[in-house]
Amino acid sequence: MQEISHFQVRGVSGAVNRVKIGDRIVDYWSPKNPTHLLIAHDGQNVFDPKSATKRFTWRMAQNAEKVFGEFGFTPPAIIGIFHSSNKSDPFGRYKDLTPQKPFQNGVKPLVETAFNLDELRGDKYQNQIAEEIVPTILNQIDVDIDFRNRAMIGSSMGGLATLYALGQRNGFFRTALAFSPHWVIGGNPLVDHLLNELPKPGQHKVWMSRGNKKLDSTYKPHQDYADKLMANLGWQHQFKSVIFNKAGHNERAWAKQVDDAFRFWLLD
Repeated sequence: MQEISHFQVRGVSGAVNRVKIGDRIVDYWSPKNPTHLLIAHDGQNVFDPKSATKRFTWRMAQNAEKVFGEFGFTPPAIIGIFHSSNKSDPFGRYKDLTPQKPFQNGVKPLVETAFNLDELRGDKYQNQIAEEIVPTILNQIDVDIDFRNRAMIGSSMGGLATLYALGQRNGFFRTALAFSPHWVIGGNPLVDHLLNELPKPGQHKVWMSRGNKKLDSTYKPHQDYADKLMANLGWQHQFKSVIFNKAGHNERAWAKQVDDAFRFWLLD
């Protein structure tokens, strides 16, 4: 692990550390002796306005301190994993976050891509998170957090990556928090593939949400289908699907929604 920098987040005690693990930039923040862990996709939008899309973050640490305080818990350690888009690989984020197996095993893309499906690296990305990034950070902060107290969070393509991860590694974390899953890249066949790969209901928890403005409004038919499929698969109180009125597809909207998702995570 290579240390890059550290910085303060307004309203949050302690520093956020920016490091490089392998070829990946990671931001992480932790209170002393946390009992919970949150793994976040699009780490550039988690803490730092300077790196965030449109300079607005999810305010994840601030929201976590508030909600976990309501429950009498220490806030979670939060790991924000940057995507790999850059000038030489402008579609790196899509290659990282696209669920790899569905599209390489028959799901037809419904949108035109500027790269071939054999360039997808979603599995490599998920492996790096589970086998390299998270163990390295937990060792650095000297804690061992049980998978039942671990959650993964992401929006849009990150929402898909979160659901994909739960299906691929159900012993790695318990709770999937998927905001505005970008179903439109594969439609209902993608819904079928991802949700049928989830673990059987009982031990895990799944949150899905969307707004009803602009891009998020186009998710309605696929999310309705997903909700029915989850019911058919036996998901009841461990699953919640939420529509946020007048919410669009951006960090400002998701920052307002994350409190509700955290409460779902903590309520058994």
